[in-house]
Amino acid sequence: MRTILVTGGAGFIGSCFARQWIHEETSRLVVFDKLTYAGNVDSLRSIADDSRFSFQEGDVADHELVSRLLTDYEVTSVVHLAAESHVDRSIDGPAEFVQTNVVGTSILLATVYQYWLGLPEAVQRAFRFLHVSTDEVYGSLGPDGKFTETSPYAPNSPYAASKAAADHFVRAYHATYGLPTLITNCSNNYGPYQFPEKLIPLMILNAIDGKPLPVYGDGGNVRDWLHVEDHCRALRTVLDRGVPGQVYNIGGDCERTNLEVVRAICSAVDDLRPDLRHCPCASLINFVQDRPGHDRRYAIDSSKIRRELGWRPSHVFETGLRSTVQWYLANSDWVDRVSSGVYRRQRLGTGR
Repeated sequence: MRTILVTGGAGFIGSCFARQWIHEETSRLVVFDKLTYAGNVDSLRSIADDSRFSFQEGDVADHELVSRLLTDYEVTSVVHLAAESHVDRSIDGPAEFVQTNVVGTSILLATVYQYWLGLPEAVQRAFRFLHVSTDEVYGSLGPDGKFTETSPYAPNSPYAASKAAADHFVRAYHATYGLPTLITNCSNNYGPYQFPEKLIPLMILNAIDGKPLPVYGDGGNVRDWLHVEDHCRALRTVLDRGVPGQVYNIGGDCERTNLEVVRAICSAVDDLRPDLRHCPCASLINFVQDRPGHDRRYAIDSSKIRRELGWRPSHVFETGLRSTVQWYLANSDWVDRVSSGVYRRQRLGTGR
């Protein structure tokens, strides 16, 4: 039976991929996660009792453990999502991003390569290593144009630099050793189960609680928003039909300024919770000092994956955002559990 190993599978995107896979596919899936602050097994609760699902706690840099998992479960593909992913945290502490995203990825590649060499030829040909990356590796755009798969890398944050380095290692393992790798670079994800340090869940929860809504700079930074469920379906499409050695950009074709996003969240919260004493929530918007090295605009050209593999997003941002607000309103227990550590929605990434 086909078996997929998902690193970082208890995180935001990884847990969505796992839930979607178990609900819609017939083969086995193994989640491998270090369970740092942003990884939580609560996000996997709905599939925990399925016989095709397995969970293993651990670090991608643990060669012996990963090697044993690959062999014991007879893994036929790896989806690599394990990463430190928050730009503000990378500004405060870049070393951890180098260790996880660069060193961890390089060790994982070496482990997977050794396992792949021992597979029968037919299994080798079908094997895939899918590395999930970000549009932030490309740097910042001006008012026009979009990132394509051939855009030059120009990372501007420690997080983006660490992901760029990881991308290059994945590419090198295909070019040098023939490992059948795939790389995807996606735009900003949103949806349920996202740890509340990221823009959309942070603003939703602060708006509900009547706390300030901190908007960096003038709020004019532009991002291309992609629903996490659309992203995970794109990953499955690339895993099934992507050409080894190729890169596929995944975007929602949905550019919004940060201020537009925050105002849309405020509107949804006002509509869904008119009983809140601090309505309208837009009165909570507070412009704060900009993030160091804050990229002005990202936009993804996803025409390659649409043209060659037939994928396209299905969620409309306005309805997707509203359903996301509804999910956080209905799942305060999950929010309380994942926020029980050191993070308390404080400002990160000041560079000090």
